[in-house]
Amino acid sequence: MKNEANINRAAIEHRALWMGLIYDEARKQGADAEAICRAAIKRCGNIHGARHLSNCADATDLREFRKVFLSDLTMATFDMEVTENDAKNLRIDFHYCPLVHAWKELGFDDATCARLCDIAMDGDRGIAETMGYKLELTDTIAAGCACCKLHFHR
Repeated sequence: MKNEANINRAAIEHRALWMGLIYDEARKQGADAEAICRAAIKRCGNIHGARHLSNCADATDLREFRKVFLSDLTMATFDMEVTENDAKNLRIDFHYCPLVHAWKELGFDDATCARLCDIAMDGDRGIAETMGYKLELTDTIAAGCACCKLHFHR
């Protein structure tokens, strides 16, 4: 699993490079890079959310959502820890973020990394919206925290 997780991390880092560079180039050319990226990434989240919804045995139960949202590979890729999971809550701590790693490698400053992180989280917000959940994001690695803390809930 470790080798697969490393391969997956590299793929996600590549995706983050694209995102970061598109954001940067659009901004440099005077476009509203943040609005454009947010809209596209939220649409992507809505698409994934629809897939999860169709694969979820009972979308009202977040234990069922966990089964379709968190594969073993995803858990290993982001070094995730589920800290709570019952019918109404799914709390996950991410101890590694390949996206932030890639943005730092590009030389983006802390504020830009934090902005890109929040934009990227619009994908998860789109998933939550489509599933009929709320999503709270408290700590983030991009903001200098030890881990990212996500809380999906009904």
